[in-house]
Amino acid sequence: MPPHDQTPIRTGMEIDYGSHTIRFVRSFDAPASLVFEAWTRPEQLRCWWDAAGEPLAVCEIDLRPGGAYKFVSRSHPHMPFTGTYLEIAPPDLLVFEALGSTGRVRFQATEGRTRMTVEIICGNAQQLEHFIEVGVDKGTSQTLDNLVAYIGRQDVAA
Repeated sequence: MPPHDQTPIRTGMEIDYGSHTIRFVRSFDAPASLVFEAWTRPEQLRCWWDAAGEPLAVCEIDLRPGGAYKFVSRSHPHMPFTGTYLEIAPPDLLVFEALGSTGRVRFQATEGRTRMTVEIICGNAQQLEHFIEVGVDKGTSQTLDNLVAYIGRQDVAA
């Protein structure tokens, strides 16, 4: 374990070893409702979720507490990303379970802009270390950069 509880990274990511959490922050020149919809509408999420930038082959969303989701990338069809929604409070909060961890996405609206905080909360230090070893932090960071670019294109088109 590193000597500090938190490891900040210049790309808007930090690893909080004390709480077993990987945290990402991104900002958008768009209202929170638009960013929330990008997370919850299959036709939008399929456009940005894959870290490589390819549209998803499968994007199924049952948006309700207890509802399931399934995302399958074209490059890794044998590795679907699946989970269950735990809490949905549009346009402020989205909480879900996946891979034995909890994902929490907060959308903070201020004067037409949105600050989004994404947290991957692992169950223990070993799970956090495993996620870092396999690159969950890097892949998620790229995926969120894809979302920033996607939202930027939506603003241009609007």
